[in-house]
Amino acid sequence: MTKVTCDLSISLDGYAAGLGQTEERPFGDDGGDGWGSELHGWFEDPAEQKWQMDRMTDTKAFIMGRNMFGPVRGPWDRPWNGWWGDNPPYHGPVFVLTHHAREPQPMEGGTTFHFVTEGIAAAFELAREAAGNGDISIHGGAATINQYLAAGLIDELRLRIVPITIGAGSRLFDGVPRLKLEQVDSRAGAAFTHVTYRVVR
Repeated sequence: MTKVTCDLSISLDGYAAGLGQTEERPFGDDGGDGWGSELHGWFEDPAEQKWQMDRMTDTKAFIMGRNMFGPVRGPWDRPWNGWWGDNPPYHGPVFVLTHHAREPQPMEGGTTFHFVTEGIAAAFELAREAAGNGDISIHGGAATINQYLAAGLIDELRLRIVPITIGAGSRLFDGVPRLKLEQVDSRAGAAFTHVTYRVVR
C-alpha cells in the first residue's frame, strides 16, 4: 500500500528555513550560512547521507513547493532547473506546485520536474498515479507540508531535529489543525536526531 511521507530538517523550535530567503541564501537567516549548513549538516557525513538516501528507495514520486524548487517568483523569466545540478537525487517524477505553467523538465538520472498549477489535490493525484504501489514524499518546504497535513493526506513524518533555534521563518505545523502522532522510530545522529511519527487517524 502506498505510504505518504514527509521528510524535513527542522530546528528545535520547528523552523525549516529562516526569514529573508534569497537566491544567495536559500534558507534565509537559518542560524548558519543561509545554505542550510546547520539544518542540513547531516549531508556532510557520508554514512548519514547513505542512510537517508536508503530511506528514499521506496519513494516513487515527490511533491514540492515552488519555493523549494528555486528562487524564481512570478512568471518563469529565466531557465531554472532546481538547486541540485544536472542529476538531482530524486530519480523519479517530482511535482512542483506553482501558479505559472511550464513544460516538464527532464534531468539526468531519471528525475523529471512536472509543474502543477491546479493545487495540492491535483498534484497529489498525479503523484499517486505515478507512484503506483510505491511511496509518495511531500518533500517540502514546510508551507507545502503544512497544507498536506491540514488536508489529512500525510501518513508519516520523518524529521531531523537539529539543536538550534531560529526564531522566525517557515515553520512546520503552522496553520495545521491538532494532530495525534505516534512515535515509531528514533535514531541519534552526531548533531541531530531522526524521529519518525505516524499520523494517528
